[in-house]
Amino acid sequence: MNKNYMVTEQDIVDMLCVSKGHAYKIIRQLNRELEDSGYIVVSGKIPRAYWDKKFYGYQSVMTTI
Repeated sequence: MNKNYMVTEQDIVDMLCVSKGHAYKIIRQLNRELEDSGYIVVSGKIPRAYWDKKFYGYQSVMTTI
């Protein structure tokens, strides 16, 4: 797993042991939530800080969304 700012489909596949299709479904859902909150999104990627907040229940040390 790469510790980049953005989480990709492959990161989700590796972390959750799900299919690529399911990983993309999760990314689309989280991107929709971000977009509805007024944030700009990048297709196929989500910010690591938002991933940490949604899946682990804590705020990232680097940034907060």
